[in-house]
Amino acid sequence: MLLALLDLWTVHWELVSRVDTVLLCSLTAALCYLWGRKNQRPLLVCGKNFRDFLEEHCPAVTETFSPTPWCWGGRLQTVLCFLIKSRPHVAYRNERIRTADGGQISLDWEDNDSSAAYPRASTRPTVLILPGLTGNSSQSYVLHAVRQAAAHGYRCVVFNNRGFGGEELLTPLTFCAANTSDLELVVQHVKSLYPQAPVFALGFSLGGMLLLNYLGRKGAESGLVAGLTVSVPWDAFKSAQSMEEALNWLLFNKHLTRGLCRAVLRHRKMLDKVVDIDHVLKARSIREFDERFTAPLFGYESCTEYYRHASPDWKLQSTAVPVLCLNAADDPFSPQYAFPLSVAKDLPNVALVVTSHGGHIAFLEGLFPRGASYMERVFSQFVRAVLEQPQDVHQACGLACN
Repeated sequence: MLLALLDLWTVHWELVSRVDTVLLCSLTAALCYLWGRKNQRPLLVCGKNFRDFLEEHCPAVTETFSPTPWCWGGRLQTVLCFLIKSRPHVAYRNERIRTADGGQISLDWEDNDSSAAYPRASTRPTVLILPGLTGNSSQSYVLHAVRQAAAHGYRCVVFNNRGFGGEELLTPLTFCAANTSDLELVVQHVKSLYPQAPVFALGFSLGGMLLLNYLGRKGAESGLVAGLTVSVPWDAFKSAQSMEEALNWLLFNKHLTRGLCRAVLRHRKMLDKVVDIDHVLKARSIREFDERFTAPLFGYESCTEYYRHASPDWKLQSTAVPVLCLNAADDPFSPQYAFPLSVAKDLPNVALVVTSHGGHIAFLEGLFPRGASYMERVFSQFVRAVLEQPQDVHQACGLACN
């Protein structure tokens, strides 16, 4: 009996002392440790009453966020989300509306006429979605947001920036984060079609900058009942600096700049009238592109002046509707040190939710993160809370109910 036990111990010791076994166990332990450190509750910065409302109606903002365990860091989250996230089918109805300068804006609608919760189109809530810098209605994050909203019975309309919705430019003007005239026209158009239906806005990245700038400029006259931003760059200067770090430039900045240059090249015949296209196409970063194209096109003397006007961090105090802002601390586009936490904590209608991980418009969770992620859960809960508890959310934010 004793001899058998000794043999068993010898075999066991030989097994655990093998180099590959030791490495496997060490790796497993390290993964468990790191995943445990990644699984943290988000930082929620807001006033007490708004916090109470969110904890009751949007619990995702205080629950532990468990990012995909094998997806380390904000850069990897951002890249993999673009590569592997699913693209749900959405059958859009396209509409083109004309602008005061003679241009046109492409809107993609998901009318949700089969909505059981809101069978009457006149009162069916509308979710207005603003994509990121080079995005449009076909982006995976937009498609998932549309599906989430439709599941609640809401109607969706995607505001495609000029030149990125498949339409031709009719005037030598595109878009920028500081110019909110096109967004104002779209909101007015939606409200004219459905004056009895509340409008909720969702902005991603640059779309979030545009939304916050609009809310700050219009105040109580925005025509919106609330807004949600995801991965918004709060300070355009600091965002540009972060994006110009070597690895961020290689992975993101270079790619986005090429996308912007391709759009300019596509509309060259129209834009050649106002800018030196050959000079623009030599831009190697977003900042260079903005210096050569965006700033002069919109009348700014320099990129510095444009970035000052485009940054939404100093306009939060002028907003007059409930606003929820979701950011990740490891976002390569929007550095954590630029988040306006001190401003948000003193505002009754603004809440900042900051996760330790999540990257830029990613927030992947689960072992196989192809479907809806944490940001879709936050959006789903918040939009439903706002649209179905309007008096409660306005009371929590100290606002008069429309």
